[in-house]
Amino acid sequence: MNQAQDITMPMTPLERRASFSLALIFACRMLGLFMILPVFSLYAEDLPNATPLLIGFAISAYGLTQALLQIPFGMLSDHFGRKKIIALGLILFAAGSVLAALSDSIYGIIAGRALQGCGAIAAAVMALAADLTREEHRTKAMASIGISIGISFAIALVAGPVIASAIGISGIFWLTAGLALAAFAVLFVMVPSPAKLSFHSDTEPVPGQFHRVLRNSELLRLDVGILALHLMLTATFVTLPLVLRDAGVASVNHWLVYLPVMVVAIAAMVPFVIIAEKKRKMKIVFLGAITVIAISGLGLFAFHDRLAFIVGFLFLFFTGFNLLEATLPSMISKIAPAGAKGTAMGVYSSSQFIGAFLGGISGGWIYGRFGTEEVFLFCCAVALLWLLVAWGMRPPLHVSRLLLNIGTIDPVDAVSIEKKMAAITGVADVSVSTAEGIVYLKVDQGKLDRESLDQLVDYHKV
Repeated sequence: MNQAQDITMPMTPLERRASFSLALIFACRMLGLFMILPVFSLYAEDLPNATPLLIGFAISAYGLTQALLQIPFGMLSDHFGRKKIIALGLILFAAGSVLAALSDSIYGIIAGRALQGCGAIAAAVMALAADLTREEHRTKAMASIGISIGISFAIALVAGPVIASAIGISGIFWLTAGLALAAFAVLFVMVPSPAKLSFHSDTEPVPGQFHRVLRNSELLRLDVGILALHLMLTATFVTLPLVLRDAGVASVNHWLVYLPVMVVAIAAMVPFVIIAEKKRKMKIVFLGAITVIAISGLGLFAFHDRLAFIVGFLFLFFTGFNLLEATLPSMISKIAPAGAKGTAMGVYSSSQFIGAFLGGISGGWIYGRFGTEEVFLFCCAVALLWLLVAWGMRPPLHVSRLLLNIGTIDPVDAVSIEKKMAAITGVADVSVSTAEGIVYLKVDQGKLDRESLDQLVDYHKV
């Protein structure tokens, strides 16, 4: 078997080090961003000039700048180097944290949060991970980064209320700046330097492919979905801390609600991920998760003054949220054309951050105009609209991605290679990148004629 296909081979020590250290950088950064979510509304009420709308804006301002800059930062890393761009992003993130920590008004915190979002390093980190791992292990490296984000979110919900009660909101921002500097140290002490920079269309956006991705209705449904999901998450946290306080839970004890809810919700969503992937019931599970979130919004609206019900409906919300957060990237990978995954993920990630921004703005406005509980009703309405958009989706093909490095490819031969590989049993889609010397494949592993594929690859590598 061609080595590029053998995903069972272990990662090298350098690949494991790269995956761990880059995931740690992501974790440090996201922990600081998320830690403010469960506490800011409680403490911001006493800030000069604070209004519900401005509180929501402060929570979500990072989303706007992040959405605008993450793709450009990724492209700049191709020209100026991955580590330089990541270092610049971490410095901007730390500077925004310091600005917010020193601010004694809501406007200063908004500016600080927006500056935090300017440190949009996601695409550059993914590109560096691709530079430092072989094709067959790239998915593992990306998965480790994704897991680090989920762990950061869970830790932030628990740690945020405890830390805020001890050192206040400004203390959280100072801690966030310290985490950014720790990530800066990890970047230059732990992260290996790549032998060379390479462009990877499976992790980086390709400008010429945006029209192809944006015209794909199935991908657009998923982009709308991640926008709606993070809109609801951010809007919920504009008022959820206030609802818990009014239900009799002291702010320092909010973690006693979040910790068991998150642990049980994560455990509850695992069987559904297995059903979606192994039993090939992705669409049913996906629509069911959206429905669960809609029910949770309606329940929180109706029973926002009863702690037991709040806990129960939060469990439903986070079960649905975690399930969708886990399955949406998988669906993007399955649906995106071969060789266009990086572009599809770039649009998807931008949609996510736009959703976070809109969630803070809309949640703050609704809270100020109508009240805290109406924010949950709004989230229910958003989930129902998303359900309508998603209802007509085609069940995604259960395919895997293969990246085969076959070296220098003549453009004329590329067309022939694509046709020959497309004819192999089990190959659903194929794209040859002459610039990278890589063939991108989407395959059904259960049906793939590996022998024919290996023979074709070996023939063209001679």
